[in-house]
Amino acid sequence: MRRKQIKISVIIPVFNQEKYIGRCLRSILSQSFDESFYEVIVVDDGSNDYSIKILEAFSDKIKIIKHKQNLGLPSALNSGIKNAKGQFIVRLDSDDYVNFDYLNILYLYIEYNNFDAVACDYYLVDDNEKILEKRNCLEYPIGCAIIFRVDQLIDIGMYDKDFLINEEVELRKRFEKKYSVERVPLPLYRYRQHVSNMTKKK
Repeated sequence: MRRKQIKISVIIPVFNQEKYIGRCLRSILSQSFDESFYEVIVVDDGSNDYSIKILEAFSDKIKIIKHKQNLGLPSALNSGIKNAKGQFIVRLDSDDYVNFDYLNILYLYIEYNNFDAVACDYYLVDDNEKILEKRNCLEYPIGCAIIFRVDQLIDIGMYDKDFLINEEVELRKRFEKKYSVERVPLPLYRYRQHVSNMTKKK
């Protein structure tokens, strides 16, 4: 029997997210998209909490890459991209989670329209997963909720490891100098707001 080709590589960078990573993984491993068509690559960026123990509980369904020390978010994302087998890259942050049809809809939009990249709208949610606000992904862009073509990410040099914060803003600026990002007006992503958000702390 011929093995199905992986279409999407989902990259999840993790650093000390024992509270949220289980919820994140359950959402991405329960997609309507055929499980044989996508892979989940989790990059543990030197966590020193119980994150790795939780990841190991999912080890039969995900690929785990371990950094011996914390190298920063851009380096973790680049490690995932370099190990990806898919034609497309989707980033999912370890404290967020996604809709059941997240991968399926993003894939259909980018594949059938031959777009460069596609972003979807998202909900801001609190720690109890209560919806706070619906946001337009083009008016309020985030690093996730977007599907890229892996060859185009490699073409622009992937994430700049010098940008330890706002790495997605810098990447997006370089990306849109050469390629375009289209919008799916559906809130398929859940962006969690909590006191330990990296962006808030910075």
